[in-house]
Amino acid sequence: MAAREKFSSQAAPELLAAMRRIARADGRHFQAVLEDAMTGYVEARARGTMRPKVMAHYRASVERNRLLAELLAK
Repeated sequence: MAAREKFSSQAAPELLAAMRRIARADGRHFQAVLEDAMTGYVEARARGTMRPKVMAHYRASVERNRLLAELLAK
């Protein structure tokens, strides 16, 4: 088993409650679910994957400015 390091942090109560529900539903320890979530976040950042909310804003901006982009391309 890999070494573990204790840390202390804070999070929104709703988020913590959701994580605890997931852990209970999966029959896992909270810390295992938290570590999976942290690992997923770090891996997504390393790949350069944008969060869905950011991508939605980007796509909306591209759509709003489509005509301008076409005019500038000419």
